Amino acid sequence: MDMLVKLYALPDSRPAYDRLLKAGIVMRRALAPEKHEVVAWVRETFSEAWASETEVAFSRLPVSCFIAIQQKKIVGFACHDAACRNFFGPTGVAPKAQQGGIGKALLFACLEDMKHQGFGYAIIGGVGPAEFYAKAVGAVAIEGSAPGIYRGLL
Repeated sequence: MDMLVKLYALPDSRPAYDRLLKAGIVMRRALAPEKHEVVAWVRETFSEAWASETEVAFSRLPVSCFIAIQQKKIVGFACHDAACRNFFGPTGVAPKAQQGGIGKALLFACLEDMKHQGFGYAIIGGVGPAEFYAKAVGAVAIEGSAPGIYRGLL
C-alpha cells in the first residue's frame, strides 16, 4: 500500500530535530564522497534492493538522501525520488537506535526537501508502518495502490 502526504500541511518538525540534537545525533544531507559508505551500510543493515535505491538518490542533484550520524557512525538514512519521482523512501534506522525519533526526523527532512523542490504532495511507497506515517505527518492510504510501482519487481 502507498500513502499520500500533504506537503503544504506538514506538522512542525522542530521537536523532532531538537530531540536528535539533545541525543547528540547529527542529521544532514549525505555528500557524494560518502556514497560508498552509505550504500554499504544500507546493504549490510537492510537489503540489496534498498542499497540500489540509495545509489539512485546519490545520482540526484542535490543528493536526495539524508543520514543520521551518532559518534561518527551512521544510525539511519532516508531517501526520496529514488524508486520513482515524488516518492519518499527507502528509509531505515539501525535496530539498536530505533525508538529514538531518528526515523521521524529523517522523514521530515525528506518531506521538507520535497516541498522546497515544489511538490505539493508526496507518496510514501510500499508502506510498512502505516500508523507511524499517519500519526507523524498525517499520511493517508491510497486505495488500490498495492503493489503499485513495485508490481512485477524481480
